[in-house]
Amino acid sequence: MHTVRAIPAPFPSSLPSGMPRMDVLPLGVTRSFAKGDRVYSDGDRITHCYKVTSGAVRVCKLLSDGRRQIIGFYLPGEFFGIEMGSEHGFDAEAVTNTSVVVYKRRASDVLAAGGELADQIMGAMMATLERAQSHMLLLGRKSALGKIAEFLLDMADRTGDREPIELPMCRTDIADYLGLTIETVSRSLTQLERMGVISVPKGRRNITLLDRAALRGLDG
Repeated sequence: MHTVRAIPAPFPSSLPSGMPRMDVLPLGVTRSFAKGDRVYSDGDRITHCYKVTSGAVRVCKLLSDGRRQIIGFYLPGEFFGIEMGSEHGFDAEAVTNTSVVVYKRRASDVLAAGGELADQIMGAMMATLERAQSHMLLLGRKSALGKIAEFLLDMADRTGDREPIELPMCRTDIADYLGLTIETVSRSLTQLERMGVISVPKGRRNITLLDRAALRGLDG
């Protein structure tokens, strides 16, 4: 179940000639998704683009052998659902109770119209491309400790370097994102804690980065 709330946006007294700018039009609604709810599914037609306002979203693919591969997490302030073609190639799911702005335009339409939202989406596309490239390198080259270290540093950067880092995702999600088993994720976090570079309160998802230089050394 999810709830819907309209986003108030004033209509201008007159619109510019030609194609209207998307930043002067009411753009979408806020939808609330419970943990595990799907925002959209693999194969759905692309008719909207999305922005997380609270919680988190995972974008993933169920592989032919039954395994799940998570290709990205999206946090508050980040856009998702921006794909080439006419259909989504992945599932998007709420990691926890999550609110999302649903813009009633495809990203390509917003970009064509221009305006502030188009600038934001262009920035989001560049950030997504950069993270995708880093993710490919991470999956192919790094040790388990290196993967965990890079993941924690990335989460710290994207959450504004607040301490402790509040991870919305569970260790199974982290494993499916990093191409590890949940046992390896747990062992790696325990090892990093014994090394004195992180602190992980028992039974919680809050992690404090005690020695970022050491983490960056593992990341490299």
